[in-house]
Amino acid sequence: MDRDKILATVNGKEITGVDYNLFLDSLNPQIKQYFAGEDMNKEIINELIYQALLYENAIAKGMDKDEEFLQVVEKTKESMLKNYALGKLLATVDVTEDEVKKFYEENKEAFKEKESANASHILVSEEDKAREIYEKVKDGEDFETLAKKNSTCPSKEKGGDLGTFTRGQMVKEFEDAVFENEVGTVTEPVKTQFGYHIIKINEKNEGRDLEFDEVKDKIFSQLKRQKEQDLYNKKIEELKEKYDVKMNV
Repeated sequence: MDRDKILATVNGKEITGVDYNLFLDSLNPQIKQYFAGEDMNKEIINELIYQALLYENAIAKGMDKDEEFLQVVEKTKESMLKNYALGKLLATVDVTEDEVKKFYEENKEAFKEKESANASHILVSEEDKAREIYEKVKDGEDFETLAKKNSTCPSKEKGGDLGTFTRGQMVKEFEDAVFENEVGTVTEPVKTQFGYHIIKINEKNEGRDLEFDEVKDKIFSQLKRQKEQDLYNKKIEELKEKYDVKMNV
């Protein structure tokens, strides 16, 4: 919406594109999406007119001078000024690329992509049943079909597909069987607390060091948050020395 466009006037007061945009931005995302189409613009303009009418009527009745209203204004002003002052303080925080690079070099161990794998499985409660299914897979029967027919895991609906996971996400016995075998392997039954698994290893990716360009934005944000927190704490300590503070609880 054009900020300078005059959409309506109420008692000589203009309602502009600025008012329209401010109203739109105040809505929650779902309602905002409802008003996104051009056909809905008139509804917003009408609402702005209704609000302007209420404002004019309140001024005419002198409600802007009510003590209760003035207290609300003061509290609102106080809250806005606090946020404004905090914003001005934190706006002074800067993080340089050299600082980001230094942090990366000194903390490379923290920037590693974990080893991951993609696997499917057939889960049953009895070892004899598991061995029977394993033999069928070895004889060439389709793994996905066997999973759909026999597995007690919800993944059976996808032929046993568990998707991609990293070390530490699965129970140890299952994880060891996956990461210690080659891609394409169908394991003999593996016992875990959940039962017996016949596991098919679909894909494996070795862990690796993440490059600087992959993590620099994350480091920048982390350093900025830390600097902001440090600056905030320092400022509060200074102000405690300057102003009298009494806690009554």
